[in-house]
Amino acid sequence: MNDMTTGVLLGFTVVALLGVMTPGLDTMLVLRNSILGGRRRGIAAVLGISAGCLVWGSASVLGLTALLTASHVAYNVVRIAGAAYLLWLGGSALWKSLRRKRETVEQAVPAAPSWWVAFRSGMVTNLLNPKVGVFYMSLLPQFIPAGAPVWGAALVLIHVGAGLVWLSGLAWAATKAKRFLSRDAVKRWLDRVTATVLIGLGVKLAAEVG
Repeated sequence: MNDMTTGVLLGFTVVALLGVMTPGLDTMLVLRNSILGGRRRGIAAVLGISAGCLVWGSASVLGLTALLTASHVAYNVVRIAGAAYLLWLGGSALWKSLRRKRETVEQAVPAAPSWWVAFRSGMVTNLLNPKVGVFYMSLLPQFIPAGAPVWGAALVLIHVGAGLVWLSGLAWAATKAKRFLSRDAVKRWLDRVTATVLIGLGVKLAAEVG
């Protein structure tokens, strides 16, 4: 591995780490699932997010997301579907926070389904966000050395790996603080903040001009 390739990989790793460490929708989903459902559910959300990123990254390497970027119709279909899903997630979180009779996590969500629900929310949120595809399409070409397109796959794995490490750390930290964060008042606050963020992102995504 020559100095130029090493520099490219290091540079992209720094960019990937900064991207995954910036608080956003992924952070909110992981924290909420970890606090309300425990470490297992938090890690499930992390794996779902990583699966979504892996799909988008693979599509970018294959050139499929170029079609999404070029086609306004395809972009808008994904955008509207993503906005609707975010609004649904936000509405669900808001409804839970407003319920007068609070159920425990064990009563509200059985252990087995909760893992799948968390995984699905993380993956679908990413898959229905066309900005993730555009992000890969705009970023990867800047770090792929001339004549070495195979490095695109390595860069995708670096980004997914950085997300796995950082978000798993967040899930671990959230479960350590669960005794405080699992109080009913904190749960309601977390649901309302999550709902506000999700609904806000959904409205913003829906309002964008494709």
